[in-house]
Parts: sequence; C-alpha cells; structure tokens
Amino acid sequence: MAHAAIGKLFTLPVIMTTSAETGPNGPLPKEILRMYPDAPLIKRLGEVNAWDNSEFRAAVEATGKKQIVMAGIVTDVCTTFLGLSLRSEGYSVWANAEASGTVNDKVASDANTRMAAAGIQIVSLFSIICELMRDWRSQPGALEVLPWLDQ
Repeated sequence: MAHAAIGKLFTLPVIMTTSAETGPNGPLPKEILRMYPDAPLIKRLGEVNAWDNSEFRAAVEATGKKQIVMAGIVTDVCTTFLGLSLRSEGYSVWANAEASGTVNDKVASDANTRMAAAGIQIVSLFSIICELMRDWRSQPGALEVLPWLDQ
C-alpha cells in the first residue's frame, strides 16, 4: 500500500492496470482504487505486458513524463516485462523492489539482475521517496514525509 500512496504524497500522475481481473492476479485492491478514484484504470483483456495494451500505452504517454516509478504483482513478469518495454522506448524506470513479489528469492534475484542489466533502477521505497524529495527542506519534506513513513 505504501508504494501506491507515493503518488498522493508527491502529487504524481498514477495509472493503474490489471491484466485480467478474473484471472490469476485478480482485481486491484479496493484500498488502492479508493486512493485514486479519478486515475485511469486500464482493464486489459489478458495482455501480460501492460505496454502491449494500446490504452495503457496512451495513458502513460499522455502524462508527458519520461521517468516512471513502478511495481507489479509479480516481479519476474509484471514488473520485468513492463520495465523492459519502457526502457526500450527511452523511459527512465525505477522499480520498487519492495512492492512486487515472486515465488522465491532466486527468481526475484534473476528478475532484478535482468532489469538492472537493461538500465532499470531497482530500489527501495525509501530510496524512491528520497529521490523524489531530494531535500528534507523540500515540500513535501521532513514535516510531511516522516509522519507518512511512520504509518
């Protein structure tokens, strides 16, 4: 949930997507949907790689951003496939290592190695927050970020 809340803390554009709500990954958690009632929710029809969905691709392009902070349900599939596609299109990508999971540590390590080799930054939630904040005196800065981290 903390990864999802970064968008609110830093007023970032948020795009949510599911590969198949009735499939193995299921729908997004209601808590995340309630966080961003006005954000695009792209309900893909089965595309495993979100970048293969034209509506998702258009939503990302519409933000005008070239730096993407992301996570997925499964590290070696959802996060890796999208991250690699974004990198091939020239985006800078930060993958939150704490916000995705997989079946075991070896698979996670292999996926992270694959992403890192492609130039994807594999980072922690705290690293992402500090990268976005840049200075404890910023807005949001220490006064906003520290209580948020304690939640």
